[in-house]
Amino acid sequence: MRLTPRVKLIHGLILLGSVFVFRLILRVYAQSWRYANESAYLSFILADALGGLVYYLISDRVMVWKVSAIHALAIVATELLFTLSVRFLYQWWRAHERGGLFGPLRPRRQDRPGRVKSRIAIVGASDMGVPLAADLLRQPDARYLPVCFFDNNPEKIGGYIGSLKIYPEDEYIAQTAQKLGVDTFVIAVPGQNPAYIQQLFELYKRTGRRVLIYDYPHNHLGEENSTRAIREINIEDLMPREPVTGLDAACSEYYKGQTILVTGAGGSIGSELCRQLVQFQPKQLVMLDINENGVYDLFQELRLQHGERLDLQIEIASVRDGQKVDEVIGHYRPAIIFHAAAHKHVPLMEHNPEEAIKNNVFGTYNVASAAEKHGVRRFLLVSTDKAVNPTNIMGATKRLCEMIIQSRQGSATGFVAVRFGNVLNSNGSVIPLFKRQIAAGGPVTITHKEVVRYFMMIPEAAQLVLQSACKAGNGEIFVLNMGRPMKIMDLAENMIRLSGLEPYTDIDIVEVGLRPGEKLYEELLVHGETTRETEDHRIFIELEEGLPREQVDGMMDHLTEALKPGSPQSLKDTLRALVPSYCDADEVNQHAQQAREMLEATQYQLDQTKETTL
Repeated sequence: MRLTPRVKLIHGLILLGSVFVFRLILRVYAQSWRYANESAYLSFILADALGGLVYYLISDRVMVWKVSAIHALAIVATELLFTLSVRFLYQWWRAHERGGLFGPLRPRRQDRPGRVKSRIAIVGASDMGVPLAADLLRQPDARYLPVCFFDNNPEKIGGYIGSLKIYPEDEYIAQTAQKLGVDTFVIAVPGQNPAYIQQLFELYKRTGRRVLIYDYPHNHLGEENSTRAIREINIEDLMPREPVTGLDAACSEYYKGQTILVTGAGGSIGSELCRQLVQFQPKQLVMLDINENGVYDLFQELRLQHGERLDLQIEIASVRDGQKVDEVIGHYRPAIIFHAAAHKHVPLMEHNPEEAIKNNVFGTYNVASAAEKHGVRRFLLVSTDKAVNPTNIMGATKRLCEMIIQSRQGSATGFVAVRFGNVLNSNGSVIPLFKRQIAAGGPVTITHKEVVRYFMMIPEAAQLVLQSACKAGNGEIFVLNMGRPMKIMDLAENMIRLSGLEPYTDIDIVEVGLRPGEKLYEELLVHGETTRETEDHRIFIELEEGLPREQVDGMMDHLTEALKPGSPQSLKDTLRALVPSYCDADEVNQHAQQAREMLEATQYQLDQTKETTL
């Protein structure tokens, strides 16, 4: 019997209705087909098969216009094949778009008996979170077991990715975690914006559970590394800095096959320079430092990572020893020198000005002179923002180091200095101190609640130093874009929260007063200076004329004479005479405080005016 169009429509509606009901029952529509796995496809096939069976039974037992079993099977198979093809192609396209073939949440292989897994909720049902869940579910030895997702996207909430449901970021997070037995949240969001990471950390920390982060950029070695890429959130994650992206091709080629010497190689910046330099296949890397333990540890680290194919040399020497420095440079004949050796601790150098002068000023003079004598192609001085309008011995000595570099503009050796602010987690910096104080139960000590500082990550600072060296001319001072400065008090509060504690409740923060020579704020440019942009928006060139070489050499003679009596005050007076921008810290801080109070008063008056107008 031939079916009329009206009858065909009725049959179609019955089929679609039956299939629709079973798809709802089996949660087919709740699946995210972008990340569908075998289980999702089986649910789809089962729903359509059951729907087709119901359609056939209704047609055969109830309706006047019946269809044969073969006809019903053909209709269901055609509908199923078409729908599955569309979904499969969509999934393939999205997976191909993100650089992989598939990202399914496959069923987990059998776990090893007796292994206790941490039940985690992944924050972010995205291109980071979903592959992370898939990787962990495929690993029988993974110590984390994903049980759900949390997300703030309304289109995802309530849906499923594989067997994992997506829950909302609402006031019931703690109750949901309790119900599912979640003991840890893992933040896995693209971009890793520091402000957003801090917001998520505070939101999920309020549940009383552990909050970790998925360090996606370091997870390029396969799924077995997913567990290792899950780590504690640290203060660097909350700092608004750009990620390190690597040097451009020209700079990479600049270091390839060269003999390179790094002074202060055992220090924070020196060691990171060495770690990054070995990636560019130098002919030889010479690591010079007076700290034998630090440079030996670095040697072992690099040897373990790169094996015997890397030519590493250690020289234990002080840059204060001009003869030894000359012998080392004359022996290895490096093409490039990075001079990172320096005393940098402000209070200690205030108490020991002669040591700061000998190590920082004369050390730089010795290395620079030997570099020039032995035909080194490029010499780079690692400087500091404390050299700008210095208020302390350390800053004044580093400003003299910059003046030594600027005075050699006419040399065959290309001299350049790079100036930047504080480096997070460097030796002797505030972060290791805060960590120790928090671990001891407090209090955390700050010198003044209004102190602000520029901060930069160690890898970022080292990378920009390398970038500057290969782009530099001669006698230039490069200034790094440090972004916005940060209050030390805010830093202390964030570190306490990252430890799972509350500032002023669990651990107090105490002001102990500014140390001798300490500024409330730091600067990157000397008064009246201007800068010129480079190709890299993070690097600027300071436009300031250096002193004649003869004048700087005369200053060195003057310092040599000043060192003989050994009086700390006479040395400070000599530095003030040689560095015109050297000024008193108390006077600078008083001006800064007055300027801040004037700004606050002006802002208050503006706010009052607005309220009156309204």
